Amino acid sequence: MDRSWMYGRRDTKDFMHGVSEFCMSALQHQASTGVKEFYCPCADCENVNTVNNVLVIRDHVFMRGFRPNYHVWVYHGESGVYVGNSSKNVVHEQEEAIYAEGEADCFEDEDDDDVENNIDDDNDRVEDMLHEVEDEVRDRVFECLPKAAETPLYPGCTKYSKLSAVCTLYNIKTSGGWTDISFTELLVALSDMLPAGNELPRSNYYAKKLMCPFGLEYKKIHTCPNDCLLYHKQYENLDKCPRCGVSRYKRKGVSEGKNVYPAKVLWYLPIIPRFKRLFSIKKDARNLRWHADPDRRKRDGLLRHPADSPQWKTIDKLHDTFGKEPRKLRLGLCTDGMNPFGTLSSQHSTWPVLLVIYNLPPWLCMKLKYIMLSLLISGPKQPGNDIDVYLEPLVDD
Repeated sequence: MDRSWMYGRRDTKDFMHGVSEFCMSALQHQASTGVKEFYCPCADCENVNTVNNVLVIRDHVFMRGFRPNYHVWVYHGESGVYVGNSSKNVVHEQEEAIYAEGEADCFEDEDDDDVENNIDDDNDRVEDMLHEVEDEVRDRVFECLPKAAETPLYPGCTKYSKLSAVCTLYNIKTSGGWTDISFTELLVALSDMLPAGNELPRSNYYAKKLMCPFGLEYKKIHTCPNDCLLYHKQYENLDKCPRCGVSRYKRKGVSEGKNVYPAKVLWYLPIIPRFKRLFSIKKDARNLRWHADPDRRKRDGLLRHPADSPQWKTIDKLHDTFGKEPRKLRLGLCTDGMNPFGTLSSQHSTWPVLLVIYNLPPWLCMKLKYIMLSLLISGPKQPGNDIDVYLEPLVDD
């Protein structure tokens, strides 16, 4: 049986149909043997880890692909290759021939035509993408945040919850430019002033940890002051630039053995989690496909949207696979220098790098909520022609 689809592109009909066939085979194996869990054949689990739901396997293989050389599904009901007795691959046979609830319902009434129809359904394909972020959104947002939002700041408090109090204080911290140490001192003082049993965190660390599900994480990357390179990947542990020889750190305190500070810093705000959140919202996921929807986008030969431009169409022709997938994001990048201190006498120049999503309708793509800050290049000097050095983490993502 030809199973070359297992190691081909994962956005094709053959792959989607094959995964459905694999899941049905796994369910039949469960019914005949009575096993309670499935070995996951994805590239990370490699038939070592087990899961209790065949839908988890489906999500894993769509995200990560199959483990190498698994053409015969020996862990999922097929024979032909010897399976050893090590603790990681023994199939525990029991006398329970019962389908897992919800798993049988997923496949029992499907035939080949139904599968192909589902594959062709664009809404189902968006739903497949949502499975990738479902666990993250559910675990990190819908469990942690509501609990903090419903917890009173102190017994009997009706105006502030634990979450709203921390958000209010953290907003003041950011606006005022407070250090982490001074913010911790404030939290300790406020906690002592509030009634006993209050829920206010007593350090900046715990306040920040509470808000992590909001996706406020960032990466702080040291850079060469002369804009030669970023101190990450193979250069992460270096103390001076291998190209110009300039120290990674400010001179003050280095010879004295005190705390050292980087000479220049790049702040990177990861974009992948934010893209995932866009696709996790049904309305936004639909709007991200607006540019390819003939029923929604007017096509009369006028330049109403970037999708009407010859450049857009040229990219579609040069990169055929990219052009056929309407969910592929097309981004516009813009940057300019700014003075964060607001004083004309200062020559300090900080460069924010913003992303605009051109998939959206023209009345949405320039709205503030869809413009993403991805990089913040610290001063005091502008990066000039070396700005490509700072775009590296963004391009990698």
